[in-house]
Amino acid sequence: MSDKAGSAQEPEKKRAFIREKVAKPPRTRRQMLGRMFACVVLAIVGGVAAGTSFAVVSPLAKRYLEPTTVEPTIPVMIPTDVETTPEATTTAAPEPTTEATTEETTEETTEPETEPIEDILQTALEQYRYSIDDLNSLGSALRGVVLAADNSIVTVHSVREERDWFDNPLETTGLYAGAIIANTEAEVLILTPATAVEDADSLRVTFSDGAEAECVIRQTDGITGMAVISVDYENLEESTGEWVRALRLGNSYVARQGEIVIAMGAPSGAAHSISYGVISYILRNVQVADGVTRLLYTDAAGDAAAGTFLINTSGEMIGWLTDDYDGNGMRVAMAISDYKAILEKLSNGIAPPYLGVLGQEVSASMQASGMPRGVYVVECRRNGPAYNAGVQSGDIITKIGEKNIETMSDYQIGVGQLREGDPVTVVVQRRGADEYIELEYQAIVGAR
Repeated sequence: MSDKAGSAQEPEKKRAFIREKVAKPPRTRRQMLGRMFACVVLAIVGGVAAGTSFAVVSPLAKRYLEPTTVEPTIPVMIPTDVETTPEATTTAAPEPTTEATTEETTEETTEPETEPIEDILQTALEQYRYSIDDLNSLGSALRGVVLAADNSIVTVHSVREERDWFDNPLETTGLYAGAIIANTEAEVLILTPATAVEDADSLRVTFSDGAEAECVIRQTDGITGMAVISVDYENLEESTGEWVRALRLGNSYVARQGEIVIAMGAPSGAAHSISYGVISYILRNVQVADGVTRLLYTDAAGDAAAGTFLINTSGEMIGWLTDDYDGNGMRVAMAISDYKAILEKLSNGIAPPYLGVLGQEVSASMQASGMPRGVYVVECRRNGPAYNAGVQSGDIITKIGEKNIETMSDYQIGVGQLREGDPVTVVVQRRGADEYIELEYQAIVGAR
């Protein structure tokens, strides 16, 4: 029995021994100092290695990973135009006269009646017989305008790198027209459709003399569908840089119905093609995001997607074709004078500010019905800054930031002074049960 009891206790003793924890002896002071010294040495070595790696990799990362949008070296200024009403005419008020002076003048002198100069000119034009020489003279004058303006037209190569089914590298190039709108001592700035720069792995430009140069994106505008790209003069051949000139930007506010216009850029889909036409109709006060604009309708052919610019007979750009509006068989151009402030921002690498409001000025008749003065919100673009802040259709905007809003011009100026990412207070009057109530909303300015 004693043997069996001894054999039964032996496994329990072994298990108890196995469960015992073996403790390491405590570190000595010398060991602790040695470990601290080793940590310091490793930290120094790691810091040196990280600094060296950053110095080597940083230039490559900046070159290949950073976006191609760059800041301008010299600010570009594009003067804005003053809106005019072409139908308005001014006539001098007649001087007041008395019966005595009138009778005296009639008795003293009786001048023969003369035919108005307008009638004389109209009669002369109707009686004049145009010859083939007149037509050739007109054609020669138009060709001179085309040749001069065509030097400011470039071909934009949008290069995209892809791979085929067998993983072989492929390079596809889209061709678009661009117009030189400004040049400084350091760079050439070119207006082109935004589709030319979207998803492009690289961009290059061919000038009218055949010279090519790499270019970078300066800024894009999603509302107009246009972009500004930049070519550094250092990338240009000296002979090209000496003659390259910007296309003059005209005043589309003075454009008249019936005027001859030239579609340049890529009206046929190929750069440096042209088409003639006239301004068939001018549609004013068209509501667009954060403003109003004019649309120029023309019978000239054009390809908006490839880049087509409308030139007047003085060789000035007065607009560019767009596919955003139905011309009912005609081509539609956005009038340039409504966008010069935006072009200036694009040229300087600044994103045009955006609140996303389609509005109209509260007219005198609307004010007579009890509406406060300001800009009536027709629509807030969904997910736009104003929409997300809480502004609703039917509100009347009376203040943006520190600027009081009474007209659409006030509103456009107020929005133009904002910068992307900045907070801004939008004050509105909202119709209540019995009266309008003033509300304030905090919006974060977006980019067009």
